[in-house]
Amino acid sequence: MLQYSKFLLIMLFVVCLTACNSSAKNQKDTKMEEPKAKPQYVITVNQGDQVFGDITIELFPDAAPKTCQNFDSLVAIKFFDGTAFHRVVPGFVIQGGDPNSKNKPRDTWGQGDPSQTNIPGEFSKLNHKRGVLSMARSQSPNSASSQFFICLADIPHLDGQYAIFGQVLTGMEVVDKIVACPREGRQGFEGPITKVEMKIKKK
Repeated sequence: MLQYSKFLLIMLFVVCLTACNSSAKNQKDTKMEEPKAKPQYVITVNQGDQVFGDITIELFPDAAPKTCQNFDSLVAIKFFDGTAFHRVVPGFVIQGGDPNSKNKPRDTWGQGDPSQTNIPGEFSKLNHKRGVLSMARSQSPNSASSQFFICLADIPHLDGQYAIFGQVLTGMEVVDKIVACPREGRQGFEGPITKVEMKIKKK
């Protein structure tokens, strides 16, 4: 009888140990399945000595990995610092990131630098909604480089045609300040009369 009781105690201990190990494994598996945090960046906007504020964005590496990698590499070398939001279309988009807008004539802003690396088009099923970041390009689907735009409204006709790679988390009021600036230029490609610059850093 005593031996039988010892046997039961041993079996109970084995069952408890197995259950604990299983629970620990499940907890470990659950932690491994937690989604990765999306990379975030801060766009600081100014017009001369006037600081408009910060736009905080997050990227979508799952939807546009090459685009996000390119953006990150450009931020790392401070490529965007001093570039302008050269195109402002109320109700549509603000666009910036052209290296020509640092110190070249205004009539070259938006044309880009032919030596820039182009990114293959990464078109997804995401939608162009207010606050979404997407890549500007020429007629070629694989011609995006550094210029990007922020949607000012929902723009469904751009869906599947341009690479969405992020969204604004906070700071759309700063975007709206850019939109409110007096503009000049040809229709659809007007830019602020007084240059609106950006600096971008990773959080």
